[in-house]
Amino acid sequence: MRAALRALATTTILLSAAAVSGAQTTTQTGTGGGGSPHVKTDWAIGAAHISISYGRPSLKGRTESSMMPVGKPWRSGADEATVITTDKSLKFGTITLAPGSYTINTEPGASSWQLIFGKLSSSKQWGVPYKPELEIGRAPMILAKPTGSVEMVTYSIDRTPSGATLRIEWGMTGASTPFTIGS
Repeated sequence: MRAALRALATTTILLSAAAVSGAQTTTQTGTGGGGSPHVKTDWAIGAAHISISYGRPSLKGRTESSMMPVGKPWRSGADEATVITTDKSLKFGTITLAPGSYTINTEPGASSWQLIFGKLSSSKQWGVPYKPELEIGRAPMILAKPTGSVEMVTYSIDRTPSGATLRIEWGMTGASTPFTIGS
């Protein structure tokens, strides 16, 4: 009886944690020309389904600053453009994205970053060079160090009481921004 109650309590805690963070699945979609794995990560946050498709470069002993230069837009992944797709409207700062697909770039800064959304001009749009004519808008990101070094670029979305937070981590750098989900 005690073991059954313990198992029930563990299951309840795990289900509660999944409900708080949002259900997440990651699928490998291939390998880029430079050897970086490509993935599509999907989240169910409330009634919204959000996915991010991106290449996951590794640091391989390189410094983050050499890979993510301060003050210059970065594709925030490898090879093809990093793409966010949503079936609900999302609001990042003053930027509202209607349901659809958009590119993600970031502009690293010394004390904060900018999250840059752009129009997706083709399904296999390349991530470089940065195309300012496709930019939709920018939202501020807050810097925080991850708990440990992150070898490969990693995106995550965590549910919050007022919406969710998008987080990008690589090396000892983490940048995040809150967002809300519309209908």
